[in-house]
Amino acid sequence: MSPKRHTTSASVPVTDQLIDKLAAEAERGYEPATIPGRPRLGAGPSEIVPVRLDPLLRRALEQRADEEHTTQSVIHRALRRYLHVA
Repeated sequence: MSPKRHTTSASVPVTDQLIDKLAAEAERGYEPATIPGRPRLGAGPSEIVPVRLDPLLRRALEQRADEEHTTQSVIHRALRRYLHVA
């Protein structure tokens, strides 16, 4: 089995060179006004809602996210479909 390859949200492979570049950029500092926030997931600010998952369900979630090359935000899509919310 090959090692898991990580990518950014824009599907850019995370390499040692990228990490070094981003670390150097962070050490130089950022202007607060230029730091983008998280995109909204709906009509207003999001709330954190803790959810307990049994080990089998958690593994299935991780596997599905890996297969779709996404994060575990697949939970958002599943809830929206189940509840019929756009």
